[in-house]
Amino acid sequence: MTSESPRAQVQLNVNGQDWALEVEHRATLLDVLREDLGLTGAKRACDRGECGACTVLVDGKPMLACILLALQVRGRSVMTVEGLAERPDFAPLLDAFVREDGGQCGFCIPGFAVATYALLQNEAPMDEAALRWELVGHICRCNAYDRIMRAVVAAKESVGGIPGGRAG
Repeated sequence: MTSESPRAQVQLNVNGQDWALEVEHRATLLDVLREDLGLTGAKRACDRGECGACTVLVDGKPMLACILLALQVRGRSVMTVEGLAERPDFAPLLDAFVREDGGQCGFCIPGFAVATYALLQNEAPMDEAALRWELVGHICRCNAYDRIMRAVVAAKESVGGIPGGRAG
């Protein structure tokens, strides 16, 4: 007697490319991205939606791929850090993370960068405290939060200003 999990066909749009895949019903989006599509930017860390390392954009909103079933994103647009890296409007964010030495080991940076990119799409003014609040669910194992926040503030300043912000 086998205990094979039921499988389903799923059509996904990831980084602007359409994919037709057969996945287990219980497969998370993170499983599919990393194992089926070879997109390893979203990191597997807690597998409980508590650290932010697996953050991707679904229809432009940051979501945790480790707690989202692949079947839940049918017909929706998924953007990973690899897809964002191809976009010219992501370059200032990456530059800020490099310039401010935003990641010590770099493991958490894709999640922080994807979430920050989503924040930067928001036209509403945000001060540094608001930015910190928006990123509160992201964990950095190296405790490089001050450098990460300097990078986030620098990125925000480069795309339209941040009241009360400080960079460098």
